[in-house]
Amino acid sequence: MSSKAASSNRVERSKVVLASASRTRASLLSHAGVPCIADPAGIDEDEIKRSLRGDGASAARAAEALAELKALKVSSRHGGALVIGADQMLECDGTWFDKPADRAQARAQLSALRGRRHRLVAAVVAMRDGIRLWHHIDHADLSMRHFSDAFLDAYLDRAGDSVCASVGAYQLEGLGAQLFSSIEGDHFTILGLPLLPLLDFLRAQKVLPT
Repeated sequence: MSSKAASSNRVERSKVVLASASRTRASLLSHAGVPCIADPAGIDEDEIKRSLRGDGASAARAAEALAELKALKVSSRHGGALVIGADQMLECDGTWFDKPADRAQARAQLSALRGRRHRLVAAVVAMRDGIRLWHHIDHADLSMRHFSDAFLDAYLDRAGDSVCASVGAYQLEGLGAQLFSSIEGDHFTILGLPLLPLLDFLRAQKVLPT
């Protein structure tokens, strides 16, 4: 192998690709000092979830499967690169919640979660050339307080379109913090990416300094 080809191979193997359209995940990696490019997988998540639900899969299994499928699809487009797939599921008493399509769905979701405890499950999978190298699953438990209908409508007014950007119709790092009475779990997991275990893996892969 020529020195030029060897150098190119090293560059590809050190490249990190995020198989996601999530600005939050990309921002978490960027702010943590992980240089990466985003290449959304474009899989049919709704259909996959329906299939997994029909097979009796847990929310954790669904999050892992979706993260793996995203990484697998994008890995085929980036030979030699380290591809990171991630997904998050919200489960409350056996019901799975998705991102609301509009304000009405957001209001319905928040009304259903009000005064109850729900779980956020986040999974991350790392692949290179279609081979799974590593994965991690984490969860956080969140309790919503008993807020009034007036507060809910005011929250929706102030939050605007952002309520449709995340599962559960809230963003804990912003106005959504006012919805909760207690939270148990890792902050990064709640944002959709178990960041600290991922950073450990990237150090082991020599993507980051030790």
